[in-house]
Amino acid sequence: MTREKKVAVVAIGGNSLIKSKEHHSVEDQYQAAQETAIHLVDMIEAGWDIAVGHGNGPQVGFILRRSEIAHKVEGMHELPLDVCGADSQGAIGYALQQNLQNELKKRGIDKTAATVITQVRVDADDPAFQAPAKPIGGFMEEAEATQKKEQEGWNVVEDAGRGWRRVVASPLPVEIMELEAIKALINSGTITITVGGGGIPVIKDVGGVIGTAAVIDKDFASAFLATEINADLLLISTAVEKVALNFGKPDQVYLDQMTVAEAKEYLAEGTHFAKGSMEPKIRAIVRFLEQGGREAIVTNPENIGRALRGETGTRIVP
Repeated sequence: MTREKKVAVVAIGGNSLIKSKEHHSVEDQYQAAQETAIHLVDMIEAGWDIAVGHGNGPQVGFILRRSEIAHKVEGMHELPLDVCGADSQGAIGYALQQNLQNELKKRGIDKTAATVITQVRVDADDPAFQAPAKPIGGFMEEAEATQKKEQEGWNVVEDAGRGWRRVVASPLPVEIMELEAIKALINSGTITITVGGGGIPVIKDVGGVIGTAAVIDKDFASAFLATEINADLLLISTAVEKVALNFGKPDQVYLDQMTVAEAKEYLAEGTHFAKGSMEPKIRAIVRFLEQGGREAIVTNPENIGRALRGETGTRIVP
């Protein structure tokens, strides 16, 4: 991409949209997006062009639950997982772009925001498809789980005595189908909301591509996007101000900076980063930096501005 401005990919987590179990209505999520928009526009004012990736786990869970209830009560068709992902991209994108547009107008900044419903191709031979492990949807009784397995080919597992759940694969991204459109939007200065929830997973088909039941990690997808557009920065916004070693333990220590070599060493030790939260973020950052990325930052939304000035957050460098 030819450009003069600095470009960042910002991956925002679920906490940017759902603050707590008590605050997850559409109105609550809209207000949370409003707060997030303020921090993102601070980046714009600081001279950055940005692409925004976001999580969608809770939102897809709500969509699936509504679909399950409608199916049981009214006999309506259930929604395929890839369609749930597309629905969530549109709804979350709507909340983010409207709040961004309002905040830009308030500050007199002549920019706009747009959401790209983004398909991300995965490899049908990815080993993840042989070992589905990502739980989705609600809990089921064993009889229902067995029926779903036999009639619809679902992979189901018993979940710690709480019931049965569907599990799907979490493959790695290999191609962003709308990449050229995303590049054009970023080049035009548009704040581009994309790879929502890691992107809608698609695989190659005789006619082109087709949706598949999988979940792509949003941090891996955002890191992949950052590599593809040659971003100057990958910023992962999460629930903590800094990355910590021995997180949650008495000997916990926060990190201001680490190199790729140090990050790989900490990952190999296996005791520092939680499997479902910080570990994939660090792995995604390592991939980005090993493929030519220059810098990554991990911090929480309210500290994005301070982290960009080097005052807080954890900075990861090659």
